[in-house]
Amino acid sequence: MHGRAKAPAAGTILNALATGVGSAFAIAISTTAEVELDDSGEIRGEIADAPDADARLIERCAELVLDVEDEAFGATVRTESDVPMASGLKSSSAAANATVLATLSALDIEMRREDACRIGVQAARDVGVTVTGAFDDASASMLGGVTVTDNSTDELLTRDEVDWDVLVWTPPERSFSADADVSRCRQVGPMAELVAELALDGDYGRAMTVNGFAFCGALGFSADPMVEALPDVAGVSLSGTGPSFVAVGGREVLEDVRKSWQSLEGTTWLTTTQTDGTRTI
Repeated sequence: MHGRAKAPAAGTILNALATGVGSAFAIAISTTAEVELDDSGEIRGEIADAPDADARLIERCAELVLDVEDEAFGATVRTESDVPMASGLKSSSAAANATVLATLSALDIEMRREDACRIGVQAARDVGVTVTGAFDDASASMLGGVTVTDNSTDELLTRDEVDWDVLVWTPPERSFSADADVSRCRQVGPMAELVAELALDGDYGRAMTVNGFAFCGALGFSADPMVEALPDVAGVSLSGTGPSFVAVGGREVLEDVRKSWQSLEGTTWLTTTQTDGTRTI
């Protein structure tokens, strides 16, 4: 009884910390989860290349799937990822989605992907790795493309497909979503409402740029990387609660921005959007 699944990371269009409405888009780097069921009654999580990392999220994901399906198995869950942890690129959502689908695959059970996504969101809330529940991030990773969600009700407001090249800059420091100053984020609520309107109208580039300036201010990040990317990119933003920044647009324009961002400490890389979402493999 064995299952494997792969889930993409995501970048931010609208951070949900201000109003509960959020938006994200899947990008083509991923986390893979492998689940082996057994009769031990225990669930053990392992994160490749990070033996001391907290595995409670993936353990809880497997546990919830087994509880939902009323199965008294134990499990070993192993994840391997190209997504840097605590970088604003939705590594937790990708790990949760991959684990949920891998566990379902090991049980040979099919489930609507939106419902599977909600299991991972519940697991994230249960272990305290998210403030909002991150249904926006999780739905983008699970379904692919762009999603806009109401995280207070776990409602999918809209999903769309986009075809962008994506530039990412990830500084060496980490930033954990659960540690974000929610009160300061709520102070930029009027800007978040504007961003939501733009996103629901399909104006994703302007939406993410307004979001980026608002949340750089709220979370104490310099907006210099955004200014260096403008005006030629289609959109640029702080991703999640940072510290990564993401820019979208044509490859040639992003190559020019990459030269500027490469002078910054950290890692800069080009990828694309992803529309398939999380899949068993």
